[in-house]
Amino acid sequence: MESLSANVGAHRPVSECVPLCVDLDGTLIHSALLVESALALLSRSPWSIFPMLGWLLRGKAHLKREIASRVTLDPALLPYNANVLEWVREQQPLRPVVLCTASDAELAEAVAAHVGGFDAVLASDGQRNLSGSNKAQTLVELYGERGFDYIGNAKVDLKVWKHAHAAITVESGKSLSEAAAQVTTVEKRFKLPSPGIKHWLKALRVHQWVKNALVFLPLLAAHRLFEVEAVVSTLLAFVCFSLCASSVYITNDLLDLASDRQHHRKKNRPFAAGHLPLIAGPIVAAGLLLISFALATILREVFVAVLAGYYVLTSAYSLRFKRIVMLDVVVLATLYTSRIVAGTAAIQTKPSFWLLAFSMFIFLSLAMVKRYIELLSAQKAGKINASGRGYDVGDIPLIQSLGAASGYLSVLVLALYIDSPDSRVLYHHPHYLWLLCPLLLYWISRTWAIAHRGVMHDDPVVFAVTDRLSRGLLVIAALVILFAIQ
Repeated sequence: MESLSANVGAHRPVSECVPLCVDLDGTLIHSALLVESALALLSRSPWSIFPMLGWLLRGKAHLKREIASRVTLDPALLPYNANVLEWVREQQPLRPVVLCTASDAELAEAVAAHVGGFDAVLASDGQRNLSGSNKAQTLVELYGERGFDYIGNAKVDLKVWKHAHAAITVESGKSLSEAAAQVTTVEKRFKLPSPGIKHWLKALRVHQWVKNALVFLPLLAAHRLFEVEAVVSTLLAFVCFSLCASSVYITNDLLDLASDRQHHRKKNRPFAAGHLPLIAGPIVAAGLLLISFALATILREVFVAVLAGYYVLTSAYSLRFKRIVMLDVVVLATLYTSRIVAGTAAIQTKPSFWLLAFSMFIFLSLAMVKRYIELLSAQKAGKINASGRGYDVGDIPLIQSLGAASGYLSVLVLALYIDSPDSRVLYHHPHYLWLLCPLLLYWISRTWAIAHRGVMHDDPVVFAVTDRLSRGLLVIAALVILFAIQ
């Protein structure tokens, strides 16, 4: 494979066979290597954001080289455009095919070696950013005016097509090919699906907002469901937590691309699969976070503080804590409990010791279920450990025993609460609440049994919401509580 300065066309005259020059970012792959590599570096070292700004001041090519020298991307995990890749491979036996990209040469060479069949790689070299006019000038010097075909996906590629023999476009609409037709012949057009609202809803994980319903528990536990001001405050708290959580979900997906692409289900997440542009992720995440805290200021300062604590802790979890054995599940349980604390802050009431203790134990059990399922999946796939986690398959029995024990401890906390003076203050018939104990014992035992059989959704909260029997038990529990109140 030849370097940037080599004359690729020397092997076969252009008049006999026009070379095909293939763009990489957004064309051969649905992603961008600069963004991919920057996110990989930030995932490993968040403070790298500061030297990145300094590198950028020395030029985009320098930035790309500095980042590429510090990360290793697995080209096999990148989201390739299957149609473009198939067509390029069809062209490789027929004429010279060159990978021509603005990405750094080190990363581009790895992609070319993985795909195979390229006669040369033209890429940024740390000094010169091979994009737009620079790319056009290089190709003209190598092949001559109108001496090459070029496949690309962006408006900046019009500067290249202006000098090309023919254009091949990759786009979601028609505007790019129409513009290319003004400067050269459009030989072929690959249509991309436009990022849809369903992809953004999936990236925001709107279905996960059900977890934020925990902010309503203090409202229900304090029997203030019919106080308009308290209800409105709690609804606002729910919105704030949902937007904040979605911001973190997007950030987590961006920083976890490699491990997500190795997961049987997470590989279909919009950013990992290339359905959404990576560069849009940080912008949307920042916007959601700003809106969340702007709305939070309507409530009391203590709620803003709880929300800020939640954001810091969940960000720390995404960046580091999720890779630390046992600390990850404790943090997850704490994050669930923080929603309850936020609910008490929203309605200006005192946190209930019993509710917080119950929450920590029950959600620690569910967090253990989540890790248990991941390890079972890894074991079935013949892997030693779960990707991106600190556990290995040998921890399965330990996770199972600790998780079940934590679940049963939550039942103990509930039983102690029922027999406490606090319950007699709020309920006319607190003895009815004893019926909740066997219901909860059954649900926890059944949840772990389903997990043990390996047939549960890898998110136990989603399982609880979608499982018909779980919903039925919840209705029965609500009726028991209603009878206990009256």
